[in-house]
Amino acid sequence: MIDDHLVVDTPGDREIVLSRMFDAPARLVFAAFTRPELLVRWYGARGWRLVECQVDLRVGGPWRFVSQGPAGQLMGQSGRYRQIEPPHRLVYTELFDDQSYPGETVVDQEFTELAGRTTVTTTLRFATPGGRDTALRYPMARGVTESYIRLAGLLATTPGAKL
Repeated sequence: MIDDHLVVDTPGDREIVLSRMFDAPARLVFAAFTRPELLVRWYGARGWRLVECQVDLRVGGPWRFVSQGPAGQLMGQSGRYRQIEPPHRLVYTELFDDQSYPGETVVDQEFTELAGRTTVTTTLRFATPGGRDTALRYPMARGVTESYIRLAGLLATTPGAKL
């Protein structure tokens, strides 16, 4: 059963699947993933924050995030949107500025609502098995968990009318 904890799975040699349930309807969760004014309030592991957040939410539109860490280090990532189906699905490419593995990653996010709660299932498909393995060695699960805790807090304290 999926609850408010992050579930991590590796169904293939190039995929990582991350799932977590949020106590909010899909339209609000989707908005939190696509609106810069909301992304800057939750995106990033503990001690990290978005200092640049550009979203051109249309098929083919670019996105770019730059996060700043506790010691001032910067981490940039960008890509292009491939599929947008509010509030159910978002597909885009992802490439980090200082990426340590080859190729773009395709990120497929599904927002599934049931009884006012939404499960976000993110499938990361790496260009190579080695890329997936490299990503698994990073503290990605910890970072996503910390980020999603911040998102849950935002969803709990932001009235739906404001989204």
